[in-house]
Formats: sequence, C-alpha cells, structure tokens
Amino acid sequence: MFQGRAFLAALLCFSLTIELGESFVPFNVSYDNRALLINGKRRMLISAGIHYPRATPEMWPNLIAKSKEGGADVIQTYVFWNGHEPVRGQYNFEGSYDIVKFVKLVGSSGLYLHLRVGPYVCAEWNFGGFPVWLRDIPGVEFRTNNAPFKVEMQRFVKKIVDLMREEMLFSWQGGPIIMLQIENEYGNVESSFGQRGKDYVKWAARMAIGLDAGVPWVMCQQADAPDIIINACNGFYCDGFWPNSAKKPKLWTEDWNGWYTSWGGRTPRRPVEDIAFAVARFFQRGGSFHNYYMYFGGTNFGRSSGGPFYATSYDYDGPIDEYGLLSQPKWGHLKELHAAIKLCEPALVAVDSPHYIKLGPMQEAHVYSVKKSFSTLSGNGSSCSAFLANIDERKTVSVKFLGQLYTLPPWSVSILPDCWTTVFNTAKVRAQTSVKTVEFDLPLFQNISVTQPLMLQNKISSIPKAWMTIKEPIGVWSENNFTIQGLLEHLHVTKDISDYLWHITRINVSAEDISFWEENQISPALSIDSMRDILRIFVNGQLIGSVSGHWVKVVQPIQFLQGYNDLVLLSQTVGLQNYGAFMERDGAGFKGQVKLTGFKNGEIDLSEYSWTYQVWGVGLRGEFQKIYTIDECEKAEWIDLALDASPSTFTWYKTFFDAPNGANPVALDLGSMGKGQAWVNGHHIGRYWTLVAPKDGCGVCDYRGAYYSSKCASNCGKPTQTWYHIPRSWLKASNNLLVLFEETGGNPYEISVKSRYTKTICAEVSETHYTSLQNQSRSDFIDKIFSQNKVTPEMQLQCDDGHTISSIEFASYGTPRGSCQKFSQGECHAPNSMPLVSKACLGKQRCVIEISNSEFGADPCKGIVKTLAVEAKCASSSSSSSSSSSTTTTGSSQI
Repeated sequence: MFQGRAFLAALLCFSLTIELGESFVPFNVSYDNRALLINGKRRMLISAGIHYPRATPEMWPNLIAKSKEGGADVIQTYVFWNGHEPVRGQYNFEGSYDIVKFVKLVGSSGLYLHLRVGPYVCAEWNFGGFPVWLRDIPGVEFRTNNAPFKVEMQRFVKKIVDLMREEMLFSWQGGPIIMLQIENEYGNVESSFGQRGKDYVKWAARMAIGLDAGVPWVMCQQADAPDIIINACNGFYCDGFWPNSAKKPKLWTEDWNGWYTSWGGRTPRRPVEDIAFAVARFFQRGGSFHNYYMYFGGTNFGRSSGGPFYATSYDYDGPIDEYGLLSQPKWGHLKELHAAIKLCEPALVAVDSPHYIKLGPMQEAHVYSVKKSFSTLSGNGSSCSAFLANIDERKTVSVKFLGQLYTLPPWSVSILPDCWTTVFNTAKVRAQTSVKTVEFDLPLFQNISVTQPLMLQNKISSIPKAWMTIKEPIGVWSENNFTIQGLLEHLHVTKDISDYLWHITRINVSAEDISFWEENQISPALSIDSMRDILRIFVNGQLIGSVSGHWVKVVQPIQFLQGYNDLVLLSQTVGLQNYGAFMERDGAGFKGQVKLTGFKNGEIDLSEYSWTYQVWGVGLRGEFQKIYTIDECEKAEWIDLALDASPSTFTWYKTFFDAPNGANPVALDLGSMGKGQAWVNGHHIGRYWTLVAPKDGCGVCDYRGAYYSSKCASNCGKPTQTWYHIPRSWLKASNNLLVLFEETGGNPYEISVKSRYTKTICAEVSETHYTSLQNQSRSDFIDKIFSQNKVTPEMQLQCDDGHTISSIEFASYGTPRGSCQKFSQGECHAPNSMPLVSKACLGKQRCVIEISNSEFGADPCKGIVKTLAVEAKCASSSSSSSSSSSTTTTGSSQI
C-alpha cells in the first residue's frame, strides 16, 4: 500500500520550494484554460480572505503569518471606497486604511495578493463600500450605464491601480499582486438594469483592462463576462461551476466558510468536514484557485457594518476568529487539506482535465495523470494523483480503485497524491478542538476604593462605583438649527456621519379633539407608510414608542395634552443597505405618507407641517462634542452615577479601566446593556445591541449533506452578541477611557473587561487516521513517514502563543468514550496514558504524540482499533518566546 513513497517525498519537496520565498523578484502572471500561470507555470492556489479595515495594522502581521502557516498562498481583500474617500476628493490611506502597508506586509511574508477593487464590495459593509456622497451626484444611478456613476467609479479604480503601480506592488514590479477584480457579483442584479446593465459590464471590463495593470482581472458571479475578463464563482459549493470560455481557468473567489450574523439572529456555523469536502471537490473537478471568505472575518468597527441590522462581530466562523486566535479544528483540518492538495499539485497542473471513473452509484474518482491507460497506473507513477469522492449523505462505502480497496465515509473525499496512498479524508478530523474562554486578569477598575462583588465562574472581581453619566437632550440641543416645511429624507441631512436624526414639530390639540377622543374612547395615532431601521417617538419629552424593521409600516397610538405638544421623531440607521439593485434609491428614514389619525376634523398630513432640524452637529450632542475622546471628555459636565441608579434611556456613561495583564486579546462584556455605541480611548468599537435570538433552530449539526446558512446555527435564546473586541493596540496599561451611549437602558456596573484565550484543548486520534501533514520540519517528516514503511498517525496539541499546557485533565489510549470535556475511559485503557501524555506535553506550547502500541509500551486490547483521547488545559506562560519553540514528541525529538 505504501508504494511510491519516494514520489510523495519529491512532491513534498516541490511544495516546500514554492512556499518558502520571503520576497519576490519581478514575475509575470497570465492564465490558460487550466490555471493561473506564475512566470509561465501553472499553479494550484489557496487564498485566505482578510479585510484590512476589519483588523488593526498591529494585527495584520500575525493574521498573515497564521494564514501562511495554515497553507495559504494568497491573501485576498476588497478595497473599501467609503473608507478611502469619505469626502469626495479627500483620500484616507492611514491607520486601518493603510492599504499599501497591508499589501507590502503580504508580500514580505512571501504570499501573493488578490486585490478586489470593485469598487462595489457588498461584504456586509456599510452601503456596500460606496461613499454616501456618491448618491448626491446629480443624475447618478449606481452600477449601470450611467455617465455620472462611471466617471466616479473610473476615477477611484484608477486611483487605486495607479497607487499600487507607484508603490511597485504588481507582480511584474516585484510586488505580490497577481490578480485584480472589477465589479462584484453584478450578475445577481444585472437583469434589473436590462440592456444598460449589459452595456455597463462591457464598459467596466474595457475600463479595467485599459488601466494597464499588467495582471489578470476577474469578475465574480458574471456569466457574461467579456473574453478579456475571467469569470469566477462565489458560493458554498463551486465544483459544478465552469467559466464561460474554454480558454479561462476555474476560479472560486468566495467559498463561504461561514456566514454573517444579524442583530437578533442566531450565530451561523459551518462544519469543517463540509468545508473540506467542498474544497476537495472543487480541486477534484478541475478547480485551480480557491479563496476562503472569510479566513479571518474580524470586526465591523465604528459604524462600518452594513445591513440593515448586521452585527458588529464579523467573525464569519473563520479558521482565525475575530480576535486573531485559531479556531480549531477548522484551522488545523484545513491546513491538512491544503498540504494534501499541494502534494497533488504536479499532477494537477500536468493535464488539462482529469480522467473520470465511476466507482459506484454515488461514488466517483477523478484521476490526474499524463498516462492514458489505467492498466499502467500502479500507484508509483510520478505524475498521478487521484480524488475519490462519496457524495452519498448517509452511507460509508468501500470502493475498489486500481485494484486497491478504499473506505469512504459519507459526504467525503479521499486524496491520493500518488494514486495509491490516502493521505487525507475530508470527514476524518484529526485536528484538536479548542475551547475558548474569557476571564478576568484584573478587576475592571482597580484604582477606586469603594467596591461591590461580582461573581463570575466562581471568582470574585471588584467592580467599584466608578461610573459617571450625562443625559442626552431630546430634540434640538443647539441654536444652529433650521425649520422647513415637510419631513426631510434621513441621509439627505445626515450624510451618514451619524446614525441619528431628530425631526421636531409642534402639534396643537384643541379642547374639541380631547372631547372627541373621550366620547369615542379612541386615541390619536402616528401613521407612517414605511420606515427603516429604528424609530423612537417622543411626546413632550417622553419616549412613548419604538419601532424597528426594514421599510415597515408604523402605527403608534399617542396621548396628547390640550394645547401645544412637542412631537419628536428620532430616525436611526443600523447599517446602510449593502446589496441589491438601485441602492442609491434606498435611503433611510421615512417613505410615503406621515400623518396623525383620529382627530375630530380628520387626518393631519404632517408633510404640510414645519419641522426643525440641526444645522451643525447632526445626530447627538455628545457625538458633536466628541465627549468620547480623551481631550473632549473632561470638558463635559459629567456627574457621578449612583450604584442603585435605575436604567436610563438616552444616556452617556464613562469610566476608566486598566488593561488586562498579558498579551491576550481583550473583550468587553456589554451583556448588561441595551442598545448603543461604545468607544475606548476615542476609538469606536462599534454598535452594541442585546437583542435575543429565537429559542428554536439550534438542533444537532450534521456535516453530511448540502450546507445552507441556517443549517448549523448556534446561540439560540441568547443575545446575538455580548462580547466586543477591544484591540490591544488601542489600550494603555492603565486609565483607559470607556464611553458608552445607551439608548434603551442598562446597568453599566455589570460591564467587565476580560482577556480571551484558548483554555481547553482536546483531541481524538485513532490508529485508522492518516499521518500528519502538519509537521514543521519537512526533512524529518519525509524520513519518518515515507521511508522504512512507517506511517504512524500522530496527535498534535497546541496552545495559543504565549501559553503552555498546564495540566492534563484526561488521557486514555484504548477505547475512550464521549467527546471534548466529556471524555471517560472505555473498557480498554492503557494504564500509562496519563503519565506518558503528561511527560510529553506539560509545560510546552505544543506537543506531538504518536498513536501506536509501541509508543504506549504494549497493545492494551488486541484486535481492536485503539484511539487516544486527551483533554488538556492551557495557561499563560512566563515567556511566549521560549514556549513557542518548546515542541516535543514522545520520542523527545524537536520538530
């Protein structure tokens, strides 16, 4: 069964050669019908999606490094127009929008870059990446054959391409950029524009090519992409996709390895077995470029989330989580998959298409070999790789391939780099499971003497009387205002510099109206034909009702007093529309009639009334005064917040806190609050909202069968999001300013700041698992695995950077039962399991244990397949640098 090991070793060396480069000399990129050509050579490429503004620049190097370690060849990102040009003609390429720095970091790591210029991005990003000022261009219509739009789009696309050229970032200049994208998923909306849409596609293609970037351009979800542009696939599965020309390669620009989260919604999860299956099937059926959307999702800092109603977290269930920590087993299992695909690369690039072999009713093989006759394929050819697929969702099946018997679990693909030896199966997960936690490293406030106890996980932490507060005025708060007949459209006034817009008018109620209501036992009501996203209704300074939804009708009963009554409407946005046709028409606030009903003399059309708006400082007074910044905070008239204060609406809160010890990512727990926004040291963390997800819809998750976004949901019956990421680079050691604006009421005394890390790691590996492809020393790996007929499965355990294995909670080699955190010994158990694992792993950041009888001294139960199950705890180490190099195996050799 292990013929062709010399060939596999050669393949591994080949993959090593193409992975190690840390910089580039100028090289050309083109393509043929099979793949992208890097310096004339076909490549099979794995790409990791990372959006630079959803992380801080300080996070970028670590994210790129973890992507590379996970097997990525390419980093993919959008370009965010509204971040780079918030005001027409005024550009921003600083901080988290320093795209040049990001691209250079990618290149210095030895990875390529796919730059999706768009400039429409969707991405669950505010307004799909379009700057709001664009909708104010006279005569503009987005994403169609419209001259004003095309002028602005071309100007920005050219700006980005010219910037990349000036910075020497294209491949032919020695930079990492190998591919660009124009437009984005336009084929999904093209029919809405008729012939003008078709003409726009052709124009966009010509415009992009005319910029002379010197690398290929793609359009995703664009079946009618012109011949000069590669059309690519987005979706959960793209193995059945084919480009619109036999001259173009098969590219997958977005593999949705998770899904986004909406306020009040469940948390989507996608099983790694299914993701691996989809990726393997793609390469099995002729794919050549694959990108994970998202490999790292990150955070919608500030007001960048789209919508409406998309959450601040954009974790996307990626292999790297929102905080920059590895999500296991997803990261580890996909790393093994990538290594297996790389072992197949010489065979995959050697032919234009595979040989197809039907192995059963729902089983098939795709063989990549330059040999035409299968009678000559014995498993030791130097140019043969095979993928064996079982697309049956229920049954494990044994199939015969080239005279050898192979067992295929349901909904899985086995990869045979030499057409003989199985090195990976998508359904057999050997990677560890990581269980993350948040814990106090320090009390939230440690410089105040008066404290109250807070119980958490059997710990007591001190939360003192350290909050101060200011009420936000309801309605007009400045002399700089104007009055106009009729209600104004929300974005026309705010220009999206704030979520909030006050609309103020006065209603005169007569004695006859009061008598009419009393006699008929009715109440007047505010009626609005259509409203988005949130409306707060105030009468005489009192909040009387709230409505939320996307263009929903409003009918709100109102109690008026006789005489003049102040009617104040606060319209709010929770992320602008980021998808669909005619986005410039969507707007915000109100549509249709706005009226009062139930008056004696009939309905009152409020569009005929005079309404007052702020001229300067659209939104909240606290926003305008920037009381969330360190410089302006002290100028505001804060007062102490009583410990027993009742929850208050439309209120600002502030406090100071010390950063948690260590280097762990930091999380802010806002589960005790309602809805609002949060800032730390002037940095806008984002919106928060404790809307609760439905109680149902979170059943058992089965990886088998086609995935859809609600298939494996979690977090039912709980708030969609309570933890919010505070990047370490935004923190000082002490006296960090935390400011909240709370709309609906909450208890700030229950807020805490905690560190997040992987506390528990578990793994289960049996004798039937395939050998690891993850080892760090490739030469040792080749000698060990592909020589002397020795192919031994291994268990790998790894804590986060700066952490070591502090205890072994469970270890059993034999027939252990249960799952992570619920393991128990079975009837078969090697008595030295615990001391052997402890010796190998305690005090190390990572360790490797061979799964064999010889390793454990004897066979504890002959004739039975043995499994090693381990649960361990991780704790912060004194020196992350020393622990990161302390990796051992039970054979005491370092790797």
